[in-house]
This record gives sequence, structure tokens and C-alpha cells, in this order.
Amino acid sequence: MKILVPVKRVIDYNVKIRVKPDDTGVETANVKMSMNPFDEIAIEEALRLREAGTASEIIAVSIGVQQCQETIRTALAMGADRGIHVVTDADVEPLAVAKMLNAVVGKEGPQLVILGKQAIDDDSNQTGQMLAALLGWSQATFASKIEIGDGTADVTREVDGGLETIQVALPAIVTTDLRLNEPRYASLPNIMKAKKKPIDPTTPEELGVDITPRLEVLEVVEPPKRQEGVKVADAAELIDKLRNEAKVI
Repeated sequence: MKILVPVKRVIDYNVKIRVKPDDTGVETANVKMSMNPFDEIAIEEALRLREAGTASEIIAVSIGVQQCQETIRTALAMGADRGIHVVTDADVEPLAVAKMLNAVVGKEGPQLVILGKQAIDDDSNQTGQMLAALLGWSQATFASKIEIGDGTADVTREVDGGLETIQVALPAIVTTDLRLNEPRYASLPNIMKAKKKPIDPTTPEELGVDITPRLEVLEVVEPPKRQEGVKVADAAELIDKLRNEAKVI
């Protein structure tokens, strides 16, 4: 089985996000970038499936600027076999990403695509579902456990009421939740080996995909700062403030 794992380059989760002075977006210049944490979980799950003898090849694919190769190299250092880089300087929306992944799937022919359920930069949670719709494949979102059978996959999903287990036919799209696994650290020998693994470059034009934006960002602003709390002398004053100032009772 061949598994395709899309990985996204995002601002590192430890970095405090800063809005640009002109409110057109967030500041990315001279900011530490890393692989989207949910995509790390997706890579780890693909590696575990290969170690279990289920998967034969793992391909990491990333879409974006030239520096996305660093993200692919991270996936290769974790254990992926090769990478594909769709090179573009444009800000691509989830639908455009899904269309490009659809084209890559058509060329590579994987039996399973594992994605993070969302990226921590825009939190759209759309690409996996859109890709499944474009391909006409089964989909299982928010996976916390994956078991591959004979032509099927049993996926335990996290839902509002707890957990549910569904069976989907392969080929399929699976999006990962936090509790699926804990990603491994890349060892130094694997980091060195990753430098020799191939990364095939391509472009949206070569894939035949129009990435023209369909949405316009009008303004990006920081959330309002939390106001300082106040101390009250007794319960009566607290009730008075809740009733007359906060309007909650």
C-alpha cells in the first residue's frame, strides 16, 4: 500500500503571533516555522502502518514557497521515503490545495491519504473533506485510531458525544486528531539520510490547477485584550456587579 501524507509549513506553535501593522495578515518574516502538528501525527501514523507491514511507501507532499522543502525534509527524517514539492509563492486556499492534492493522487495512485484534520495557522478544517469529494473516496475525519483490514479501514473518530467507530472502503481519506499517536523525534542518522532522499518539484501549472483566490481578506486584527479583574468586598457587591455591570443575572 502506498500512503500519501500532505504536510504544511506553518508558524511554530510556540511563537506568539503578531499582526502586521497594516492589518493585512500575520507577520511571517524572521519567524520560526515548523511542520503543522497535526501533519506530524499523520506522518507518524503512516510510519506505524509501514512498520506493521501494511504500507510499502510513504510520500510526503507540501505546497508553498521554496522553504517548504525544509518541512518535507523533516518528514523524510522521520521516515518518509520521498517527497513532492508543489512550488508556489501564492497564498493557496483549502479548495486550491485539495485540487492540487487531487492531481498528485492521480499521478501517484496511493491507496490511503492521511492528513492533519486542520492547520494551526488558519484552522479551516476543510482540505481533507474537499479532497475526498473531488476524488469520490471514502473519508474518516478526526481519527483517534486506525486499523487497516482487507480492502477496508476501521477508524475510531472523536465526535461530540464521545467516540464512534466506522468502517470505510479503501482507497480512503483519513484526517488525524491529537490522540491518534505521539510523533517520534527524528534521529541524527535519519536527518543525515533525509538529505539524500529525493524531492520531486512541480508547480500548480504543471498539475493543471487554477489557484486564483476566491476569498478576499478585508482585515486581520488581534483579539481584544482581557480587562483587569476587580476585587469585591462581599457577596452582595459581587451580585450587584453581575446584575448591573456584567448583565449576566
